[in-house]
Amino acid sequence: MREIRVIAVEGLPEIREGDDLAELIAAKLDLEDGDVVVFAQKAVSKAEGRVVRLEDLEPSERAREIAGDDLDPRRIEAILQEAKRVVRVRKPLVIAETRHGFICASAGVDSSNAPEPGMLVLLPLDPDASARRIAQAAHQRYGCRVAIIITDTFGRPWRQGLVDFALGVAGMPALLDLRGSSDLDGRTLKHTVAAQADALAAAAGLLMRKGDAIPAALVRGYGFARGSGSGTELLREKQFDLFR
Repeated sequence: MREIRVIAVEGLPEIREGDDLAELIAAKLDLEDGDVVVFAQKAVSKAEGRVVRLEDLEPSERAREIAGDDLDPRRIEAILQEAKRVVRVRKPLVIAETRHGFICASAGVDSSNAPEPGMLVLLPLDPDASARRIAQAAHQRYGCRVAIIITDTFGRPWRQGLVDFALGVAGMPALLDLRGSSDLDGRTLKHTVAAQADALAAAAGLLMRKGDAIPAALVRGYGFARGSGSGTELLREKQFDLFR
């Protein structure tokens, strides 16, 4: 029987700027070749100093208009600064496309689990590069080859509830292309491409809860082909997007 285990990485300290995530994880786990380590985006962003103080932001007129009386306009200003494109506004909610191409609420800007009151946490500048750095550090220091996935929690069109999605990927393809293989009846699959990085992110997200201070999880036993990967693989190209 094939078994896949998802293990919460408990007991990690509060992540601060400059922290070595590979070292922190290895102190809690005996990493093995083929492991997948999943990090919540907040942990990576805080280690990389991707935070901003509200007091350092001067809200624009647009930010004040969107915020109205319901939200701090400085928070809206941070969202607008992080957004490549504003997709939809229902005051004070902003759905935006980030510089990476992700479409999500508030351009990924969040105040939960910020290092200090009055601070906001931003998405990593390059989640794939962040994932590669952690994977390389784990290999250099501990001799194991692991895949790294950096995740964030997004809502989904037409579906209730939040799910963790992969933002950055290293050490494995984000997609599993099953085209050309056969189903149980021997029919050739022509269109099936599985979002394996998103599936692993969602599985790990069941254990990584903001209120439980669990910013990482280990997935062991999932067989994957090693290779370079990218969270941008998971973005649908505009010419194939029927809903834009």
